[in-house]
Amino acid sequence: MNTNKLTFRNTLLIGSLIFGMLFGAGNLIFPVHLGQMAGAHWFSAASGFLISGVLLPLMALLAISITRSNGIYDLARPNGAWYALIFLILVHATLGPLFATPRTATVSYAIGIAPHLSAGANKWGILIYSAAFFGLTYYFSTREGKITDMIGKMLNPLFLGLMFIIFFMAFISPMGHVGTAAITSAYRHASFTNGFLQGYNTMDCLAALAFGITVITAIKGLGIKRQRDVSWATAKGGALGIAGIALIYIALIWLGATSLAHFKMADNGGTTLEQIANYYLGTAGDAILAVLATTTCMTSAMGLVVAFSQDFHRRFPKISYKAFLRFNCGLSFLVANLGLDQIIAWSTPILMFLYPLAITLIIMGIMSPLFKNDPLVYRITTGFTLIPAFFDMMNATPAILHNTAAVQAMIGFATKFFPFFSLGFGWLSFGIAGLALGLIIHFAKEWMTSPAISED
Repeated sequence: MNTNKLTFRNTLLIGSLIFGMLFGAGNLIFPVHLGQMAGAHWFSAASGFLISGVLLPLMALLAISITRSNGIYDLARPNGAWYALIFLILVHATLGPLFATPRTATVSYAIGIAPHLSAGANKWGILIYSAAFFGLTYYFSTREGKITDMIGKMLNPLFLGLMFIIFFMAFISPMGHVGTAAITSAYRHASFTNGFLQGYNTMDCLAALAFGITVITAIKGLGIKRQRDVSWATAKGGALGIAGIALIYIALIWLGATSLAHFKMADNGGTTLEQIANYYLGTAGDAILAVLATTTCMTSAMGLVVAFSQDFHRRFPKISYKAFLRFNCGLSFLVANLGLDQIIAWSTPILMFLYPLAITLIIMGIMSPLFKNDPLVYRITTGFTLIPAFFDMMNATPAILHNTAAVQAMIGFATKFFPFFSLGFGWLSFGIAGLALGLIIHFAKEWMTSPAISED
């Protein structure tokens, strides 16, 4: 049966689907760690984090809706077929088997199981856990048609209930006062911009681009077929699901800041979450956190591997959907066994490169009706953004690369000639200039070819 109207119940279901797929491993560990780093400046840091971690993902869904794209490839296609394909591969490799997908297993293991095992046992523990984790992820993901019901109806309510217990205990009995919490040096004068950059680590903006096809497939499965109505339903469900994520981000950042009254700043947010749960609920808190971590990370892993397989099967139809699923889950299992620290260290520079390209692409997608989706605007803006984004990437590389003479020379050059490079925004002024130039050329070309001019 076809319908052009999305009911309130189905809007909630789509919002829950988006919520469940976007909120996962990075969303657990990074906000609470941000709270510890920002301390008393937690609110300004949270403001920056919410822009990159909440507003940008919503804008990504809106860009897909407005351009009526079926995924990352369609959205990036005005830049050329080869660019769109390369961008698709880079985003899905980042969200897939190289970084985000293996991170779902390593984070849930690190905060739920690792604290209870010895160092020697953890070598085998992560191997066994990640094998079971990705085995289940593959099993559930082969039931593609049931993903909406499985995520929206079964796993999200369980996750929300577990989160509420910890938040409720923290709000009625805070560990400390955030106004007196210590502030790290990086957040003393640049808490907003550092909070914005921390939002990159969630990868939610890239995930929203990747999940566009999954959301559209789910909406069409509810009987909504007309393209305009599918786009509107995507926007409504996205706003609802991402609003829920924003509330949890704020709570997690605040929770991290209050924890400084009892705990030293941890190396990562996973350790902090384990300490907080144990503080309020003792051994029961550890058990709750273990279930919470596994549940949320499993929902994210399912969304990631499904989106990866759908987009790649669409581009390479000779390879089956299940073959892409097996490849993604298998490689993610191998990478997960390298460890959480290595995954985070090498993902940061890649995100510093991809995020500027994604941000400018999203903005152009939303603005596309203004310039009639003119490929020239896309190509000029992307061309201006690409090179400084590469320099931002090199500045964020791990020490083994960062300290080499070649990289240091690049950093010195960019620091001298790229505005805001020291803040991590070397691409910003170039991207704005490229967009402005592209629009000027588009409207000048349109004006020169208008009927009134031609008649004269």
